[in-house]
Amino acid sequence: MWCVAELDEEYIRKLEDVLELYEKPYNSAEPVVCIDEKAVTLHADVRATRPAAPGQVAKRDSEYRRCGTANVFCAVEPKAGRHYTRPTPDRSATEFSQFLAEVALNYPAAKTIHLVADNLNTHRKKSVVQHFGEIAGNHLWSRFTVHYTPKHGSWLNQAEIEISLFSRQCLAKRRLPTLAALRAEAGAWNQQVNEARTKINWQFSRKEARRTLGYKKYFSKRSRH
Repeated sequence: MWCVAELDEEYIRKLEDVLELYEKPYNSAEPVVCIDEKAVTLHADVRATRPAAPGQVAKRDSEYRRCGTANVFCAVEPKAGRHYTRPTPDRSATEFSQFLAEVALNYPAAKTIHLVADNLNTHRKKSVVQHFGEIAGNHLWSRFTVHYTPKHGSWLNQAEIEISLFSRQCLAKRRLPTLAALRAEAGAWNQQVNEARTKINWQFSRKEARRTLGYKKYFSKRSRH
């Protein structure tokens, strides 16, 4: 459940911008890509597991050993069913910049890539320029048209749905002890959902937002000034 913050002018403006973007028909020249990241705790078994066999269920000891943490960047082009998953040691500006470059490489002919992101301080042009340098950084950032969700409005980012899919379908209750193991499993999952072209059917529109959140009169009043 999400708690919607106070509906001030900035919140509504960004909400409407993101929802208007989602309502546009699919355009391969201007793909819409949503991006976010998830922290992952690495675990290792301390006792050997017993695999499943005919007439015998698999068994795993409840005890485990913590092996640190990692990060997973998740991006999705919802209407095309294209998925990008990159496990990293952390969610630093450097790792974000490298992931952004990886995403951009998949759209060499795009006029612009509409990027939906939250307001994390690393999700900025500054991060990319500091990592790649002034010329290369500015060029990479110019490939994107960035649409920031409102503060406390990350529920508008379809990458949240992507993270949920990844968490349930790839991670589930499995124990992955190393970053290398996480990368292997994430890569396999990423290949599977891309082959299936798994799409996200977003239903929440500007019309529904105005009705549900009750700001229709606010916009009507603003439009008369």
